[in-house]
Amino acid sequence: MQKITLRGINFDNVNMEEAVTLAEHALNGTRLTSVFTPNAEIAQLAVESPEMRGLLRRADILLPDGAGILLASEILKTPLKEKVAGVDFGEQMLSLAAQKGYPVFFLGGKHGIAELAAQKKKEQYPGLSVVGTQDGYFKKEGIENDAVLKKINESGAVILFVCLGAPTQEKWIDRNKDRLHSVKLAMGLGGALDVYAGIARRAPKIFIRARLEWFYRLLKEPRRIGRMMKLPKYILGTYREKFSFPKKTRRN
Repeated sequence: MQKITLRGINFDNVNMEEAVTLAEHALNGTRLTSVFTPNAEIAQLAVESPEMRGLLRRADILLPDGAGILLASEILKTPLKEKVAGVDFGEQMLSLAAQKGYPVFFLGGKHGIAELAAQKKKEQYPGLSVVGTQDGYFKKEGIENDAVLKKINESGAVILFVCLGAPTQEKWIDRNKDRLHSVKLAMGLGGALDVYAGIARRAPKIFIRARLEWFYRLLKEPRRIGRMMKLPKYILGTYREKFSFPKKTRRN
């Protein structure tokens, strides 16, 4: 699949159907494939932080989740096909898992959220096998982390939903990918489990179509204003990149 480079990060230029095809190939592979779904906020973190930039560059599949990413691609005249929202991609993978018999593990959320999400999704997708759940409130290193890894490995999960919030989930997947023995697909999907459990709601379709999902989230959670400021910062930086030209070399 073609990749589009935006501000130093290589996004897969795919629509939802093509993203699922990439994931299916990964499930038939011999090693773990990591899937990250950054929005403009996370992309701006990557601009500012070499560590975050390295994490995103090491992702096997990088999906554009956010209107800001699409707008940046259009500003730079390298338009991506469409937004591939992590929560929707996760839904597609649950449907595929139910059809093909891939065992799934839910990791993340507050106590009880992963279990509730598993219950609801097994009702929605007959045949879905959620072989384990674990909340996100554990130390990400040391004994507690080892216990979580053991739990995942003993479950035999092939698809792992890692919903710890960015950038914690990306760091966790990157740090532990060689210790996940049966997992073929590890996906960082932010607050997807809250949505699957019915605790959080997606923005109305009119906001999504207008690329204003971020604004709806801000209206619902005004405390996010500090984080949301990374969106205009990312877009302004993209315009600066577009209109910056290398200085001509002076000839003697």
